[in-house]
Amino acid sequence: MFATKAEGKFIEKAMSAIADPCRLSILQELFRKGEICCGDVQILTGLSQPTCSHHIRLLSDSQLIQCRKNGRNLYFTLDKNNFKKISFFLDKFHQH
Repeated sequence: MFATKAEGKFIEKAMSAIADPCRLSILQELFRKGEICCGDVQILTGLSQPTCSHHIRLLSDSQLIQCRKNGRNLYFTLDKNNFKKISFFLDKFHQH
């Protein structure tokens, strides 16, 4: 079997989130810096706070980022284990 139903849903949701140029730039910035906060996302994208929150929520819901709260600030990091799952899934296409 190529992927279970749950794995397929995860991959579908994650790839959809990655496909957006704004979210892709957020992910690339996270890769470069390791961790960013909401204000960094606004500066990076030039978007309003509610729009940034929307993009962050989609990335979080697709399990591509992890969020942690420190006081009043939210900080984001990549969920590297889930990127490994995506990589493993895509690698299957290369093997055949």
